Amino acid sequence: MYQKVTSDMDFVSREEEISRFWRDNHIVEKSLSLRDGQERYTFYDGPPTANGKPHIGHIVTRAMKDLFPRFHTMKGKSVLRIAGWDTHGLPVELEVEKKLGLDGKPGIEAYGIEPFIQECKQSVWKYLNEWEDISRRVAYWLDMEHPYVTYHDEYIESVWWSIKEVAQKGLLYRGHKVVPYCPRCGTALSSHEVAQGYKEVEDASAYVKFPVKGEKNTFLLAWTTTPWTLPSNVALCVNVNVEYAFFKLKNETLIMAKELISSLFDEHDRTEMQILKTVKGGELLGMEYEPLWRLFEPREKAWYVVGDNYVTLDDGTGIVHIAPAFGEDDARLGQAHGLPFAQLVDPQGLFVAGTPFANTYIKDADPLIFADLSARGLLQKKAPYTHNYPHCWRCDTPLMYYARGGWFIRMTAVRDELIKNNQSISWYPENIRDGRMGNFVDNVMDWALSRERYWGTPLPVWLCPKGHMHVAGSRAELEKMSAAPLHLPELHRPYIDQVVL
Repeated sequence: MYQKVTSDMDFVSREEEISRFWRDNHIVEKSLSLRDGQERYTFYDGPPTANGKPHIGHIVTRAMKDLFPRFHTMKGKSVLRIAGWDTHGLPVELEVEKKLGLDGKPGIEAYGIEPFIQECKQSVWKYLNEWEDISRRVAYWLDMEHPYVTYHDEYIESVWWSIKEVAQKGLLYRGHKVVPYCPRCGTALSSHEVAQGYKEVEDASAYVKFPVKGEKNTFLLAWTTTPWTLPSNVALCVNVNVEYAFFKLKNETLIMAKELISSLFDEHDRTEMQILKTVKGGELLGMEYEPLWRLFEPREKAWYVVGDNYVTLDDGTGIVHIAPAFGEDDARLGQAHGLPFAQLVDPQGLFVAGTPFANTYIKDADPLIFADLSARGLLQKKAPYTHNYPHCWRCDTPLMYYARGGWFIRMTAVRDELIKNNQSISWYPENIRDGRMGNFVDNVMDWALSRERYWGTPLPVWLCPKGHMHVAGSRAELEKMSAAPLHLPELHRPYIDQVVL
């Protein structure tokens, strides 16, 4: 039987009645002011973005976060609880792009940066009333009358101050690195952003035959899960301690890790093949081969075998193709061996002019590359490969690892301090200390700080032609050093781009 709902069980009405009582009697404000001058407890509220509706996940986290300032308030401490609104960033830009019918950076720049950021400013308050209402309904006690807003100049200046502090410690630098990059959004992502977007996908991997220079019908067999990077290949990499086999099959001599032969060739092929000899990977170093395509003329030596222990026998052929513009290990090896840098794909993920695949998106180029290699007898095998691959957490586009110039914070320089501080924290549950957070700080990388976009805090860094760097820590400092009087309506692009020190 169903029990009849009475007024005593009308939880919504009771909730609204209590909320009105708190509001009419200024209960939240009193809970804060009554403890003025007492021991301070600091609470940082990670602000939501008000251009998206609140959902159950937000309600849960707001209820959980409210426990701690409420607990310390009840203990008599002064807890400053200011609401905040995260108003910058790509989620806002993507919403405005949809509204205006734009697609990526070229569309935004054709529309105009200034009107675009003004649209962003309006967009961020779309669901403000819903956010304030749900926060009151779940009794999330915050000062919502005086919130911090990340697009306000005062907040931007606070970020500028912190960046100047980082720079004065020698931890801010401009670098050219392979970074996770979204070709649709046109910007790099940080490691924690990448972690939010992994998906299990099936891609077509390629087992490719690289012709050994001066040796007829002799090929080095390499494996790749990103066939679109093959036109930018400049080297092959082996593990110097692994055993590699030279074997004859169908009038061809093939070279690959002996241990992996059975994973690539079926039993029929294995009965027909003849092992000619085996060597350690170290004996292959320096072996030259013909490029799959000759799309550029390198100044540095290219198309030869190098060695590194990162090559494993987990899968593939024990030989890895190297394209320094499109992989972290590739870039490291490129720098170590002085390899040429070939970047035949533009920031939109399209092959550049002068290549057989010009103006083709990288994933759309894979079938064309397979067809080209197959027609020339250089594709040993095409095989499906299921793996976790990072996608842009904002627009769902597969990321590409892409060499870009940008600004970085040297987190690796403070790794020991991060590890020490992490050990001093009382984590609940305790296994987070040595688990998720411990793994993160142990393997911390330099923070890719900059984004190549429009609606965000501008980096307050000026470089002179001689390379001297100055970081402005405030608007007052900027005005003092400016070559001309400043009349900035706000500290955003495109206005800030016009400032000359």
